[in-house]
Amino acid sequence: MAQETTQAPPSAPAAPARALLPFILPAVVVGVAASLVFVGVSTAAERLQRVLWGPLPDALGVGRYSVLWMSVVLTATGVAVGLVVWKVPGHAGPDPATLGLDARVLPPAVLPGLVLAVGLMLAGGPSLGPENPVIAVNVGLAAWLGARLLPRTPGTLWPVLAEAATIGALFGTPVAAALVISEALAGRPMRGRLWDNLFAPLTAGACGAMTTALVARPTLDLGLPPMGRPRAVDVLVALVIASAAAVLGLCAVYAFPHLHAAFRRLRHPMLMLPAGGLVLAALAALGGRLTLFKGLSEVGELARDPQGWSAGQFATMAVVKLAALLVAASCGFRGGRIFPAVFVGTALGLAAHALVPAVHPSLGVATAVLGMLLAITRQGWVSLFTAAVLVASPAITALLCIASLPAWLLVTGRPEMQLRADGTPVR
Repeated sequence: MAQETTQAPPSAPAAPARALLPFILPAVVVGVAASLVFVGVSTAAERLQRVLWGPLPDALGVGRYSVLWMSVVLTATGVAVGLVVWKVPGHAGPDPATLGLDARVLPPAVLPGLVLAVGLMLAGGPSLGPENPVIAVNVGLAAWLGARLLPRTPGTLWPVLAEAATIGALFGTPVAAALVISEALAGRPMRGRLWDNLFAPLTAGACGAMTTALVARPTLDLGLPPMGRPRAVDVLVALVIASAAAVLGLCAVYAFPHLHAAFRRLRHPMLMLPAGGLVLAALAALGGRLTLFKGLSEVGELARDPQGWSAGQFATMAVVKLAALLVAASCGFRGGRIFPAVFVGTALGLAAHALVPAVHPSLGVATAVLGMLLAITRQGWVSLFTAAVLVASPAITALLCIASLPAWLLVTGRPEMQLRADGTPVR
């Protein structure tokens, strides 16, 4: 949760309804507003993306995803974001390598530059998602406006509501927000019962999710064929795939501080970001167009045709996408790591299915996404939830819980894919 907030708004044990009722209206307003910010940024970026990767190269007589055009657009994206980081007030926020889902409250002057940087990044093709910057923007806006419009409301309320609302909007369900909040509250002293503390954030998450569903109608379900009754061998398959994905994710985690330090030696955003864009173009030339962008639409394309690529091609896309995520997160692009990690896990799971057809594609995808997200995010509930909703197969839920155990033993206590201000990994 937000770094300045240790828990949701406190309430006395067995808090009466009148103690929780005043939080409903702020939660509803923040939930709707946070969703509209997310949808607005995403929609603007998608429209720019369609221009950059459609009519513009067509008008110039260049292949939409030719090596030349990918090099031009990704390098130009690095230049554009570099200019924002260099010249726009607030410099688009702190180093994104130091940020996770636990957004800090940023000054209002920083937020326009951060919105511009993430919009350019999403349209230009780097392998990052919108989650971290959008959460940071909503947290900053909620804290700033809330302190002015409702000064008597506890200041710790606004970041919690904004984060819950944005997570609900991103995943299309308040369950994700509730899981993240309950995980953040675990082991921390709380006044009142868990559901009293979750009441306002869950309200904000529900409103954020419903607003997104009404306006944008997103879905994480990949439409893979549902899995029937699990077999004994499926337990072994789940354990192996989730653990293998976690190990691959840890390779990226351990490489992260070294690659980040290498880009930092360039010292200036107008060098770091264009250089990163050029490396991303080389990776896209190797992995193909599906390894561009945040990966959510591309994951759907993979899932629609699980037989369309060989095991080697799926594995290549997974490794290239993971490398692209690593480069984009290291060189200074503003973005999150969850959605690209979902692509990596999906490609790995489909590679397992292509290599051993007896592996059910839904099981392969769900367990590989689980292992990858555990390594990249170190968020157990988010990893389980995301893996489960991607395949929408109730038979896999128990297998996911079992597969999470060895995967968690592999990742717990290891460095996270997040750095401190001095460049050392967070543990």
